[in-house]
Amino acid sequence: MSDKQAPSDFGRVDEDGTVWVQASGGERNVGQVPDATPEEAMSFYTRRYENLAAEIGLLESRVKANAMSPEEARKAIATSRTTVEQANAVGDLAALMERLNTIEELLPAQIEARKKARAEQNAVTIASKQAMVDEAEKLAAGTDWRGGVDRFRALLEEWKALPRIDRGTDNEMWHKFSAARTTYTRRRKAHFSELNSRRDEVKSLKEQIIKEAEPLASSTDWGPTSGAFRDLMARWKAAGSARRSDDDALWARFRGIQDQFFNARTAAQSAADGEQSENLAAKIALVDKVEADLADVKDVERAKSIHREFLSRFNELGHVPRGSMRDLDSRVRALGDKVAGMEAEQWRRTDPEARKRAEDTVALFQAQVDKLNRDVADAEAAGDSRRARDAAKSLETYNSWLDQARETLTEFQQA
Repeated sequence: MSDKQAPSDFGRVDEDGTVWVQASGGERNVGQVPDATPEEAMSFYTRRYENLAAEIGLLESRVKANAMSPEEARKAIATSRTTVEQANAVGDLAALMERLNTIEELLPAQIEARKKARAEQNAVTIASKQAMVDEAEKLAAGTDWRGGVDRFRALLEEWKALPRIDRGTDNEMWHKFSAARTTYTRRRKAHFSELNSRRDEVKSLKEQIIKEAEPLASSTDWGPTSGAFRDLMARWKAAGSARRSDDDALWARFRGIQDQFFNARTAAQSAADGEQSENLAAKIALVDKVEADLADVKDVERAKSIHREFLSRFNELGHVPRGSMRDLDSRVRALGDKVAGMEAEQWRRTDPEARKRAEDTVALFQAQVDKLNRDVADAEAAGDSRRARDAAKSLETYNSWLDQARETLTEFQQA
């Protein structure tokens, strides 16, 4: 419609109030307004045209702003075409049809843009889910029966938070993840079932050992009885572990029987054991010194050297009173555990494969965060608040994942 043409220029009113509009096939009767002036009758139908033009303008704005999907837009355009073709209104209906055609020409580019965005999102989702599948399969093949349960639970929540991809790929990846979880669960149940059976057997074995030890507690035949207790202790260790509560109670009984015998032997030999007291003082002083030395050592090789030298000197000092052995042995084991822990931590933080995985994860999530930042900026620039909110919500999730990945990588960078 020309800027100089009013909607009324495209129609006329008969003397009886019948209103006509110019259509592609000629004039078309749009209605009649009896008992009204021609101007009033024409105004009634031009207002209808203006309302229809406003609706098409709104549709045009929404399509340009990507406020609706191409499929929704195509349906809305088809509906508007039918409405224009059958409209009982006066105005440049042909111009409205042309505007609808122009709107429809925008759809192919929008469809392609959506396909590209969906493909990029799918790539990120596939990579994330594949990483979860890999970790799940590793857990399923391992023996972390306690930590694995919590990790599978966390992985499942992360999986649910990710968007779906095409049905075939999504079903295939979920099948692998679910199969790994099922395998882990079955192996874990079988492990604890076997462990419980074994613990019941161990309990019976240790009760038998205690029964054999009880008559020895009051023996004064120090040499042979000491040998008998050593044999019983070897059998005790070889038996393995019962349930924690049973094992602690059984050990307390067995240890009490041993202590009764060995304390009596120690008392009888105390006159000859003055050297052991001196050894005890020397060993305690040595342990005190090494504990202080290792407290400030960060270098693993230096710590291992100190520990080796300590063990050599400690063993050279000879026996100590039996009643003091438990506490002293506990401190010596603690020193060994500390050095072993330092060595294990150094290996974990310098594992090149783990570091590479951490770097790849950070790069993957950083790329997605950068893309979502651009999406938010583009949506805000286009005035599309809905798309901006959606992109911002996704950005929040990926930023959280990126922070976690960076924390993991930082541990390797500090190694």
